[in-house]
Amino acid sequence: MTLQQLKYIIQTVQYGSISTAAQKLFITQPSLSKSISELEKEMGITIFYRSNRGVCLSEDGTKFLSYARQVVEQAELLEHRYKNGAPVRRVFAVSAQHYAFVVNAFVALVKEYEKEKYEFSLRELRTNDIIEDVRTFRSEVGILFLSNFNREVILKLLQNSNIQFNSLFTAKPHIFVSRKNPLAKLEKVTLENLKDYPRLTYEQGENNSFYFSEELHSTVDSPKSIIVSDRATLFNLLIGLNGYTISSGILSSDLNGNDIVSVPLESNEIMEIGYIYNTDRPLIPIAKRYIEHLNSYILHYKKPV
Repeated sequence: MTLQQLKYIIQTVQYGSISTAAQKLFITQPSLSKSISELEKEMGITIFYRSNRGVCLSEDGTKFLSYARQVVEQAELLEHRYKNGAPVRRVFAVSAQHYAFVVNAFVALVKEYEKEKYEFSLRELRTNDIIEDVRTFRSEVGILFLSNFNREVILKLLQNSNIQFNSLFTAKPHIFVSRKNPLAKLEKVTLENLKDYPRLTYEQGENNSFYFSEELHSTVDSPKSIIVSDRATLFNLLIGLNGYTISSGILSSDLNGNDIVSVPLESNEIMEIGYIYNTDRPLIPIAKRYIEHLNSYILHYKKPV
C-alpha cells in the first residue's frame, strides 16, 4: 500500500468515476483501475462496486476511506512541518439542501482562508445524496431539515449510517413568492390560498419519496406543480410564473435580491434545520468553524418561531 494509492481512492470517490478521476489525476484509466485493484487485493477487501454508471463505495470501502483520508491528511501535515515549510492545502466539503444561509456561511469561511491554499466544495444536492456524501466522507458536513412528517424515517436512515443530526434552529413554515404576487400582501396564507398558484419543488431523483422532499406538506395535492433542480431556476420561476415554494422563511438579500419575500404559512408543522456528520470521524477544525458561521448567519436572518 502506498500513499499515492490512498490519494487515488480519495480522488475516485470525489468524482464517482474511475475514468473522470484518471483524467483529473493525469494518468490513464487502465493504470488507475489497476492500482485500485492491486490495493483491493492487498487489503483483501472490495473498495468499490463497479457499474456502467461509475463506482460506489462498498461498506468496507467506506471504512477504508475514513482511514485513508486521515493518513493522507497526516502526511500533508508532515510535509508542511518538515519539507520547506510548504503551506498545508485546506480541504473541506459541505453538501446541503437549498438554503441561502448555507452559501453565506460558506462565503465567510472561504474569505478567512483566501490567503492560504485550499480546496473547498459546496454542493446543493438531493436529500438522499446529502446523506450519502456524509456517509462516504465525501463531505464533512451536510445540511438538511427534519419535520414531524419525515423525522422518523430520516433519523432511522442516519442512525443506520452512523450519522448524527445536530439542530441549528427551528422555524415555522413560510412561502417564498415574488413581491408582485398577490399572496405577498397577506399577513398569513393557508394551503387553500396556494391552490391557484404553481408549486415549485426540488427534484429528488430516484429517491423521490415524500419523506425526502425538501418542502413541507409534500403529500398535499397541487393542481399546478413544477419540479426544478437548482435554486436559481426556482427563484426565477417564482418571479416569472407567480409561483411559490415552502421553506423556512430565511431569505438573504445579498444572494436573492429584494424581489422575493417570505409569508408565514398556517401549519402545524415545524422545520428543524440542522447539520449532520459521520460519527466515525470527528469534525475537523474547518468544519467546526463553518458551523460557527452558520450559527452567525442564522441569528442574523432568522425570524422568531
